Amino acid sequence: MFPAGARALLFSLAAAALFAATPFETEIAAWRRAREAALTADGGWLTVSGRFWLHEGDNRFGRAASNDIVLPDGPPNAGRFTLYDNKVTVKMEGVTRAFRPIADELRVGRLALSLFGSAGAYSVRMKDPESRIRRDFHGIDYYPAREEYRVTGQFVPAPQRIADKDCPGYVVFHLLGRDLRLYPIMEQPNAKVLLIVFRDPTTGRETYGGGRFLDIELSPEGAVVLDFNKAYNPPCAFTPFVSCPLPPRQNRLPVRIEAGEKKYGH
Repeated sequence: MFPAGARALLFSLAAAALFAATPFETEIAAWRRAREAALTADGGWLTVSGRFWLHEGDNRFGRAASNDIVLPDGPPNAGRFTLYDNKVTVKMEGVTRAFRPIADELRVGRLALSLFGSAGAYSVRMKDPESRIRRDFHGIDYYPAREEYRVTGQFVPAPQRIADKDCPGYVVFHLLGRDLRLYPIMEQPNAKVLLIVFRDPTTGRETYGGGRFLDIELSPEGAVVLDFNKAYNPPCAFTPFVSCPLPPRQNRLPVRIEAGEKKYGH
């Protein structure tokens, strides 16, 4: 006979083994931790706290209220952006240089400024590590992880344009008793990881009204794993200062996808 203390320890170990997380649950938990870490990191989406549209000509920026773009940090009069002939330059401390969309980042105090847009419609996006959005973040609510929402589909090449984005084809798969298909888009030329923007009957109710995102990787054999447990909210669910693609009509699923991230209130 084991002493009472030993019996209690054995019982506890047996119970722990019984309820230990499966490899699938461990993977999803790790994915969720990494997801929230990226959101809350310096430079993450939660730091995006301002967007300023440029007008033709000079756009002065700085902390002083007299500027066209008033910033929460940095010098009172930090410099100016100039939009002319569909190009943007920035002048700071007497030096003028080109300011290229996405490629360039400007530091003003604790802030990071980047340029977005084309064809004359340009905006400056501000990231602030001390943003209220980041400070008030309260975590993401998820559906329970369920293996039946991880399925393998087949990629069918059929290049086309969807919502002004390159779509190399579609993925056919079987889920919840239905044969379904989704159309991914390429955010960059020759991308190996494609983005699916979809909606389903949970959209606008339990999940974000603008739809959800799902990343997929193409394999040489054409097999594609769709793990809806990793369906996630677009950046615009967390900050109003970004624009996100909406689900095209081809990606409106008729079945409820009760997996992945739920609606986030901000």
